[in-house]
Amino acid sequence: MIKFLTIIGARPQIIKASALDRAIKGTYSKDIRQVILHTGQHYDDTMSDVFFREMDITQPDYNLKAGSGNHGKQTATMIEGIEEIAAIEKPAVIVVYGDTNSTLAAAVAATKLKIPLVHIEAGLRSFNKTMPEEINRVVCDHCSTMLFTPTLAGYNNLIREGFNPDNESPFTINKPGILHCGDVMYDNTLYFSGVAEAAASNLIDKLGITNKDFLLLTIHRDSNTDIPERLNAILEAINEISISEQIPVVFPVHPRTSASLDKNKLPILKDIKENLLFKMIHPSSFLEMILLEKRCSMVLTDSGGVQKEAFFLHKPCIVLRPETEWVELIECGNSILAGADGQRIKKAYSHFKEKKKGSYPLFYGEGNAADFICKEIIRNFR
Repeated sequence: MIKFLTIIGARPQIIKASALDRAIKGTYSKDIRQVILHTGQHYDDTMSDVFFREMDITQPDYNLKAGSGNHGKQTATMIEGIEEIAAIEKPAVIVVYGDTNSTLAAAVAATKLKIPLVHIEAGLRSFNKTMPEEINRVVCDHCSTMLFTPTLAGYNNLIREGFNPDNESPFTINKPGILHCGDVMYDNTLYFSGVAEAAASNLIDKLGITNKDFLLLTIHRDSNTDIPERLNAILEAINEISISEQIPVVFPVHPRTSASLDKNKLPILKDIKENLLFKMIHPSSFLEMILLEKRCSMVLTDSGGVQKEAFFLHKPCIVLRPETEWVELIECGNSILAGADGQRIKKAYSHFKEKKKGSYPLFYGEGNAADFICKEIIRNFR
């Protein structure tokens, strides 16, 4: 039996980890023993605990309670804690997801301890190194022994960076394996799509948008939340669309965004509060988000995960960033980059309003990424 030490810390990683958790508890229960370490990067109920409950994810064996703080202090706390737990558990591999500070800390700790690192969601690049996430992705990939890419674009990015696609198992840090597996988030969307209808449908009724078109908005990246002018411009454009089109906007407010709104007293806040169609709500659970994405007519977001979920559920998406890792969504025309430019946001809305149908190729596999990942890790480390 192979022991995994799975490192999670932020909302997106918890959600992604549920796909592998289901596979391990089911098909691979006799092959894999999983120990889960939660760094505590996200720590309140709406950003962490709720996902364990509603997605039936195995509860963490350890929680470092790293909390928030500046990048250096937070990451250092995590590295120290991960090293201590790894010394106790002696895992065969450390498994990480995505591109957060928890990912970076685990990559550094694993490398120093000479424990093979498995990176799920490898190879993604925005090519914007001012984003902390971009640095985290690059460092983690170059510390990894097995790299599982959700897209062919990610796979080709790794080849351009010098990874050899012809390496064969057994893989090592000096002879890493890059494997295209599809996206575990597609596994999750397929699995939870029906569950969401039954579990979260009362949210739609509470919001008063049953059988109505509405826009779904999410904003959480510091490049938007921490620059008041950008946040104000985004909200101003979307409020104008809501009023002129008489279309509701549902806006689950991330804690970082909420803090910025409270601190900066944005001019647009008064107008939003006067617009009864603009519905600012608590951060949504995964099932609530899936339901909102299923029922909405359009998504506006700066989240990488929400961009993909919109695509999985065949919804057009306006990306509130100047670039994205999910380049295939831009190329196929189902997403448009608008940044924080109000005119571009309104133009993108008009484009999608007139374009009734899009094409949705299987960029992210067929919903069996977690099974593929488990099989390949077993094959390499057994």
